[in-house]
Amino acid sequence: MAHFAQLDEHASVVQVIVIANDVIGEPFISFPETEIHGQKFISEVLGLSGEWRQTSYNASFGGKYAGIGDIWDGTNFVTPVEES
Repeated sequence: MAHFAQLDEHASVVQVIVIANDVIGEPFISFPETEIHGQKFISEVLGLSGEWRQTSYNASFGGKYAGIGDIWDGTNFVTPVEES
């Protein structure tokens, strides 16, 4: 299964959805091409707007698996440091 994180206007993750691998072209293509296929499916088939980034459950790309509240820094998902 492929996982996609929706980002808000501050690049913060607001939700993560799951899409079947065959929908994004796996196993015939791999990341980053799968991200493009997933973004198209999310927009055109699911009708969801916004910015979506593929996240890896085993952290093989994107730094870590995206969780709600994590930040997309343009390359990786990072957990914000809480100020004390």
